[in-house]
Amino acid sequence: LVAVALGLATVVSVVSAGPEAIECWFVEDAGGGGLSKKPATLLLRHGPRGPPPRPDLDPKLYFKVDDPAGMLLAAFRRYPAGASAPHCEMSRFIPFPASAKWARSLSPEQNCPRALDGDWLLVSVSSTLFSLSSLLRPQPEPLREPVVITMATVVLTVLTHNPAPRVQLGKDAVLDLRFAYAPSALEGSPSLDVGPPPFGLEWRRQHRGKGHLLLAATPGLAGRMPPAQEKATAFAAWDDDEPWGPWTGNGTFWLPAVKPSQEGVYLATVHLPYLQGQVSLELTVHKAPRVSLTPAPVVWAAPGEAPPELLCLASHFFPSEGLEVKWELRGGPGGSSRKVEGKTWLSTIRHHSDGSVSQSGHLQLPPVTAKQHGVHYVCRVYHSSLPASGRSADVTLEVAGFSGPSIEDGIGLFLSAFLLLGLLKVLGWL
Repeated sequence: LVAVALGLATVVSVVSAGPEAIECWFVEDAGGGGLSKKPATLLLRHGPRGPPPRPDLDPKLYFKVDDPAGMLLAAFRRYPAGASAPHCEMSRFIPFPASAKWARSLSPEQNCPRALDGDWLLVSVSSTLFSLSSLLRPQPEPLREPVVITMATVVLTVLTHNPAPRVQLGKDAVLDLRFAYAPSALEGSPSLDVGPPPFGLEWRRQHRGKGHLLLAATPGLAGRMPPAQEKATAFAAWDDDEPWGPWTGNGTFWLPAVKPSQEGVYLATVHLPYLQGQVSLELTVHKAPRVSLTPAPVVWAAPGEAPPELLCLASHFFPSEGLEVKWELRGGPGGSSRKVEGKTWLSTIRHHSDGSVSQSGHLQLPPVTAKQHGVHYVCRVYHSSLPASGRSADVTLEVAGFSGPSIEDGIGLFLSAFLLLGLLKVLGWL
């Protein structure tokens, strides 16, 4: 009985994972160029007692979600309990044909079919874990029993599980994109063709307020496509060909050997006949610096004089901003680690052909004493491409005359003694 109870508890915990409801803002035009915001809620699931009452909401903005394709609900089921709540906005949507020339074959008739009449809502959800947009079709009137609530069916969902991809300089970028479509009852009439509808996939990079088209595709439709830019490709296909749906598809974008100029916001749009869904991803490029410290070792010979200047080189990193170099002194009197005294500065940035940069930190040491023999000078480099602890390199200060005999010194002394002994024997024979 205990084992059965534990098994049932596990099943319940899996089924009930994720938030029960998502709080949103319903945004609409308030006139005069302003916007009004009203609270709204998407009820994803509820307990055996039914939907909880929400007297604080307009019943037309309290939505019980029906998701036939399951993509929206699945995204929230994996949402960690301790994560911060996602940002959700909702607005009205009007079906319209795609305006791009390459996508006009998706909707040969410029007037939307009567089956698409009625209210539509566009829901946009963003978080650090995923970003999605969904088209919802609400019922005209709220249900009165047992709680005043509006039923809404998810028709189209576009989703990425990696809204902020971070790619190493020179490596390939793979921008995840999935989409799902479940035609509503009116759309699924026998007059429509059997199987998934044609769709268009568009990837753009946002730069200075303008979108730069990188890739466009309409799988299965004849038409002249704009050539793909920057050697970009995409997996543009439906996953299945079930006769009546729902259907899921893949629009993952692949960009080879990423350069710094390819950083930015990427907009992925899925076009269906008269319906569109879009998500944005922010791609950042990074490369960790290699750190070296010269000269090594630092040899000090003249009493009262300063050792040679130390140079800490951080080479071939990106981005160029935010490099920080800190100096430490380890060992010597006291034996602890402490801040180095002396003059420090950073050099100008040197650019390389691959887009990376190099920069060096300099340390001009004050005069040292013989007591500091064996201390270590450490330079620690901090950068956004590195862990919080940074990356370091160190050198040792050697004071001439204080080092113990090395193996080389011993070999030299042995050879000298051997030659001297041989010379003495020769002289004695003579």
